[in-house]
Amino acid sequence: MQVLWCTDMMVKGENVRVEMKEKIIKTCEAKIVAKGNNVGLSFYAFFANKNDDPELLMEVAHWWIIEMKLDHFEKAEKIKSLVSSM
Repeated sequence: MQVLWCTDMMVKGENVRVEMKEKIIKTCEAKIVAKGNNVGLSFYAFFANKNDDPELLMEVAHWWIIEMKLDHFEKAEKIKSLVSSM
């Protein structure tokens, strides 16, 4: 499987497609509004229940687990801040 990374998102080895970055930020904001500043989420929160884009899921999983070394659940505020700074 060949994974293509969006070159304009390469910052300190952090590879996330532009459209995924926007989706992560919007999802975090929606969760924070709905459940408050302490809400946690996993990278699965950014995907539908069906596996319709496995390559993108694996890219985000690799970024979350391998590159950023994040726990399974992290605070939405932390993820939003992290992605916004990229």
